[in-house]
Amino acid sequence: MWDDNKLFAIVEELVMHHSPSGAEEEINQFLMQQFTALGVEVWQDRADNIIAKIQGRDSTRAIAITAHKDEIGAIVKSVGDNGRVEVRKLGGAFPWVYGEGVVDLLGDNATISGILSFGSRHVSHESPQKVQQEDTPLKWENAWIETKCTTAELETAGIRPGTRMVVGKHRKRPIRLNNYIASYTLDNKASIAILLALAEKIKQPTVDVYLVASAKEEVGAIGALFFTQNQRLDALIALEICPLSSEYPIDDGKHPVILSQDGYGIYDETLNGQLRHCAKKLGLPVQLAVITGFGSDASIAMKFGHVSRGACLAFPTQNTHGYEIAHLGAIANCIDILQAFCEAEFA
Repeated sequence: MWDDNKLFAIVEELVMHHSPSGAEEEINQFLMQQFTALGVEVWQDRADNIIAKIQGRDSTRAIAITAHKDEIGAIVKSVGDNGRVEVRKLGGAFPWVYGEGVVDLLGDNATISGILSFGSRHVSHESPQKVQQEDTPLKWENAWIETKCTTAELETAGIRPGTRMVVGKHRKRPIRLNNYIASYTLDNKASIAILLALAEKIKQPTVDVYLVASAKEEVGAIGALFFTQNQRLDALIALEICPLSSEYPIDDGKHPVILSQDGYGIYDETLNGQLRHCAKKLGLPVQLAVITGFGSDASIAMKFGHVSRGACLAFPTQNTHGYEIAHLGAIANCIDILQAFCEAEFA
C-alpha cells in the first residue's frame, strides 16, 4: 500500500541521489536496484534512460510512461585561482533560487563541496555587488563557488569545465508540511516515485507498458527522443510537476492536472479523454490546464513526430525549479489514475 508515509519516504530517498543532466549515474544505480527488487525487467539504454517493461496481454501494442530523472543545476565554466569556480546554468536554474549556501561539485574523482557566493552586502557603489542589491537581477555571471581548495586539489578531484554543480545534499532533504512534501528536485523525483509504484502495482496490463526514467529532459528531452525514435509506441504519457501561478486556473491540493497544451504544442485529446475517464471511474477529480512556459517528454516527442499520441499528467507544485512543495495526495492520485489506464481496454 502506497500511503503518504511510504510515498514521502521513497521521494526522500530519490531526492537524496544527485542527478544533474548528463551526470545521472548516482540515480541510475539506485533505480536499477529498485526495479530489479520489484521483479520487473529493467535495463539501461545507450541514451542513459532506465527502462522497466511490464508485459501486457496484447504484446502487439505498447505505451510508455516517462518521468525524467535529471535535475537542474549548473555546469562549470572555468576553474580559477584561489579555489574559485565559475558556473553557468544547466536547465532552468537561477542562482537566487539556491541562495548563498552549500553546493556540490561532482568531480570525476571526488565530490567537492563549496559555497555559492554573491559577495558582501556591506558595500558601496564602488563594489560590483551593489547593483545586485538595488538595480539588476542576480545572474550566474555575478556568482561564483568558493571552495578554499588549491587549483591542484580541484584538479585532483576532477573538477574541470563541464563538471556539474547541484545544491548540497544536506540541503536537499525533504520536509513534511502536513499532507505536503517540500524539497528541491521534486521535479522530477516525485514522478520517478510514481514509476516505482506502478512497477509494483501493475500486474497484467492490457498492452506492453514501458516505464521510462528518462535522461537529460531538462536540456531538451534528449533521452525521451532517443527512446521514442527507437521504440514503436501507441501512446506516451509524461509525468510532470505543474506550476502553481496566478496566470493558470489550477488549485493547490490533491487533484492532478491534465495538460491540453504547453510551449511545444497540443496534446492528444482522445488520450486526455481516456485519462479523464479513468479518473472519473475512480471518483478522482482532475484539473485541466494550458501552460505556456513548459514542455514535457510527451509534447517534445509529438513535436518531432516520434509519437502520434501524447499526454501529460502532473501534480500541482509551488515554487517550481526551486524549493518545491506538492501535495502527497496528488502524487498518489497520479499512481491510481495511471494504473487504471494501463489496465483499461483502450490502453
